[in-house]
Amino acid sequence: MNISGQLQNVWNNLPQQTRLVAVSKFHSPEIIMEAYEAGQKIFGESKVQELFEKYELLPKDIEWHFIGHLQTNKIKYILPFVNLIHAVDSEKLFLEINKEARKTGRKINVLLQIHIAKEETKFGFTEEECLNFLEKGTYKSCSNVEICGLMGMATFTDNESQIRSEFRKIALFFNELKHGFFKSCDSFKELSLGMSDDYLIAIEEGSTLVRVGSKIFGERGFI
Repeated sequence: MNISGQLQNVWNNLPQQTRLVAVSKFHSPEIIMEAYEAGQKIFGESKVQELFEKYELLPKDIEWHFIGHLQTNKIKYILPFVNLIHAVDSEKLFLEINKEARKTGRKINVLLQIHIAKEETKFGFTEEECLNFLEKGTYKSCSNVEICGLMGMATFTDNESQIRSEFRKIALFFNELKHGFFKSCDSFKELSLGMSDDYLIAIEEGSTLVRVGSKIFGERGFI
């Protein structure tokens, strides 16, 4: 696998407002270094232990994004260094991140995960749950968490019109929240949509962060 060439292929598809999160889960530090040396600096991991081990081994200017389902009892291991948590899927998790972040003295950037797929196995707030959470206003007193936008995963399907419809729905909801709750908040600007199979559609629907793994690294090995 020519990682540098594969990265270039993805970069060539990205408009100026969209950044690439190279999904490096299950790939070795040596493989990640190939991408790093080619110029990629943002990497996404979904297992806390794996992310922590890679952070210890790899250059400290890497921007680490946690993109998986985060368990509350493991938050503390990544908060000292993680740059962005993509998948805050409940008020309980949000409050726990704030509590643990306070201990580290950091403000943690997060995205609220919205459930848009037709599959029950995917996590996230429904739109109604997200609105209820924001209307309660609890988040305003959580000074160690910064809500930077939304994240979503489309249904795993070959139906491009369905994928586009789901991405468009979350983009519209993002705009609703921006004007309703975050109008004066410059940091609320990220929309994390799209993976290897559908990131081009996600870009067309306004994604600012695309999470691409197999298009860069090939199929995952297990470390």
